[in-house]
Amino acid sequence: MTSTTDRAHIIELVDEAVAAGARQFMACAELCINTRTYQRWKHPDNPNEDQRPLAKRPEPKHKLTDEEKALILKTVNQPEHASKPPSQIVPILADRGEYIASESSFYRVMREFGEQNHRGRALKPENKALSSFCATAKNQVWSWDITYLNGPIKGLCYYYLYLILDIFTRDIVGWEVWEEESAEHASQLIRRAVMAQNLRNTQEPLILHSDNGSPMKGATMLATLYELGVTPSRSRPRVSNDNPYSESIFKTFKYRPEFPTKGFSGLEDARNWCLRLVRWYRQEHRHSGIQFITPSQYHAGLADEILENRRQVYADARARTPLRWRKHTRPWLLSKEVWLNKPKSFDDDLRQLS
Repeated sequence: MTSTTDRAHIIELVDEAVAAGARQFMACAELCINTRTYQRWKHPDNPNEDQRPLAKRPEPKHKLTDEEKALILKTVNQPEHASKPPSQIVPILADRGEYIASESSFYRVMREFGEQNHRGRALKPENKALSSFCATAKNQVWSWDITYLNGPIKGLCYYYLYLILDIFTRDIVGWEVWEEESAEHASQLIRRAVMAQNLRNTQEPLILHSDNGSPMKGATMLATLYELGVTPSRSRPRVSNDNPYSESIFKTFKYRPEFPTKGFSGLEDARNWCLRLVRWYRQEHRHSGIQFITPSQYHAGLADEILENRRQVYADARARTPLRWRKHTRPWLLSKEVWLNKPKSFDDDLRQLS
């Protein structure tokens, strides 16, 4: 609840900003209040304002009495109920022919008096913070995951595609296909990818992001990462959107027209198909996220030359037919930053408010 003094100070700050030329909703957003809130504080006697928050509401006739609340607290704190939630206590009482209040009322009273706490020996569940990283060059942040490929017997036999992606260049830096998911296969793939990119003896930090699958958290995998100087990062539990780059490339693969929807005949068949697809993706696929150049070209450092050539082509075309361009030509610029789960900024909040 904001005090009267704080309200007056906020109104003064907003008025000062508006007098200096700022827009009212921008000034309110800077102070983390809604424009309607500011207007209500400044003109509390406006008859057009919503008066419902100021109305006096009668107490419900069926409200729990103080005696009933005390009985609920006494019941849940009895030794026989010490380790039981209200969802179990209420049926037990009903079996004895007793009814005090509903299950939701039990929970509400326990929260009101600070009795709703985590019970048992298990650790209290915690919300894991969102992993967020910014890459400004290749080989700074990698994303990897495993997806299944149908075998000859759909639903019973699978092959597993392990794939590592550089989020800055969108290039595939490592991939393999195996008949099972394991931390050993994953650690071997990571080691080979690091060696292929010549990162073994460099001091540049490398982040490897993945989901929470068992191969990602295996002891062999973690030992390999620490040995190679790679920092592991994982998604929040049960949140697939935290690993968007890997999910996106798997969708690209599986939605190709030549994807064998009836499954692969064997492991070699799966590996050969993935080999052809990886070559297509790296050397032919014009990726929309990197201005429609191929990932292998970007990873090899050819992007500036390619884009400069495109800009020159557009400049020549505009010189030939200037009336076809109302403004500037297409800039063909690449982003200098690529974020993995970019944190929500204040600018994003303002755009939503405007």
